[in-house]
Amino acid sequence: MSDAAQPTAAEVRAAAEAIKTALDRHLAAVERRSGDDDPAVFEAFNQLAAAAEVYDELLYDRYDEVTPFEIPGADETLPPYAGPEEPHAISVLIRRDYTVAEPERLLAQAERVEAAEDFEDLAGLDEDAAGTVPGALGLLFGEFEPDEIASRHKEFGLEEGDSTLWVTAADEAPEAGEWLEAPFEHFDPQAVVCRFDVSAVFDDEDDEHDDTDPDAEDDDLEFVDDEDLDEHDGEADGAGVRGAGR
Repeated sequence: MSDAAQPTAAEVRAAAEAIKTALDRHLAAVERRSGDDDPAVFEAFNQLAAAAEVYDELLYDRYDEVTPFEIPGADETLPPYAGPEEPHAISVLIRRDYTVAEPERLLAQAERVEAAEDFEDLAGLDEDAAGTVPGALGLLFGEFEPDEIASRHKEFGLEEGDSTLWVTAADEAPEAGEWLEAPFEHFDPQAVVCRFDVSAVFDDEDDEHDDTDPDAEDDDLEFVDDEDLDEHDGEADGAGVRGAGR
C-alpha cells in the first residue's frame, strides 16, 4: 500500500476506541440478555465483530501489525432482525444435499415408478429416463415430495449431507410467478425469522468440546427434538442440528 493510501495514526486510534465502545455495549447486552436468542446480543456481537475487523485492517495498513485475537465475522451469524413486526407472509427456503451412494438402487426405484405410472403423465422426461442417473432423479423427485425423499433417502440409494431451513418474513406475499426465474436470489438476511441447520460437522464440534471440558455448556448450540426434526428435516441419521431464532 502506498503512503498516500495509508490510514493516519488518528484513524487507527479512533478504531481502537470504537472497539472499546463495542466491547462495553456487548457486555451490557449480555448482562441484560432475555434469553439464548436475544436480538440485542446478536446486534452487539455483530457490531463488535465489525469494529474489530476495521481496527485489524487499519492496524495492519498503518503499522504492518496484527491483533492477537480473532472475532468471527458478522456474516457467520444471523444479522439483527429488521423485518415486519407482524408479517403477513413468510417464505421457507430449504436446501438439502445428497450423495448418490448406490446408483443401482436409485435406478431400480426409478424403473418401478416408471412401470407403475402412465409415462405420459411424467412430463418433460425421455422414454428411457429411468436408465440414467439424472433421469432417475427426475422421476423420483417428480413422483415423491421432498420430505418423503428425505425420510426414505436410503431406499433411493441416497446419502444425506448438510441441510438447512430458513423462514423469512414479509409484509405481503409476492405476485404469482414473480421470483420463479431466480428463486433463491431475492431474500433479505435481516428478514430471517429463524433457521435450522443439520450437519455432521456439529457432531465433530461436540466431540472436540467434550474432550476439552466435559462439564462445559455451549449456549450457541441447540438441538431440536425428534418431533421437530421429523417436521422440518426428515431423518438426521445422527447429524448435529443447530437452530437459531429470534
